[in-house]
Amino acid sequence: MLDAVMVHRPCSWHRPSPISRFVGFDYHAPSIERARKAAEVAGVGVNTRFDVAAAKSYPGTYDLVTFFDCLHDMGDPTGAATHVHGSLKPDGTWMIVEPFAHDHLAANLNPVGRVYYAASTFVCTPASVSQEVGLALGAQAGEARLRKVVTGGGFKRLRRAAETPFNMVLEARP
Repeated sequence: MLDAVMVHRPCSWHRPSPISRFVGFDYHAPSIERARKAAEVAGVGVNTRFDVAAAKSYPGTYDLVTFFDCLHDMGDPTGAATHVHGSLKPDGTWMIVEPFAHDHLAANLNPVGRVYYAASTFVCTPASVSQEVGLALGAQAGEARLRKVVTGGGFKRLRRAAETPFNMVLEARP
């Protein structure tokens, strides 16, 4: 097993390896409290910690940082990318899971894309616009637009590691 220190954003409830340490951050205090209770119930509190912090201000240095379905909701995703870049060890990785989208609107006009555009119109885009910067990527940003955000944060390498009709997994390296 890899001995790693990882940050996960937003928080989730996973069972960590006994030799690794996991830190979860979210700006929403009730979610952090719920994650702490779930970790206690699951018996993983020894190497798992949850703290309130924003994507642009969490403390620490990590081997792996993960963002699950949240980058497109952020008002300042480039600022978050810059912070992630600064929080990674030199050989670290940022794993980004975002809704799957092609780079051109016409290619996204399918049943899944239509659902994502609807959700984005009512949830994702207004959430982003209400925050500092308000970039409003939305749930159908596509890899090209996400690449601009990630490289704008200082990352030199980005690759699509996996995809399904619902999500794409991107790997960013300093």
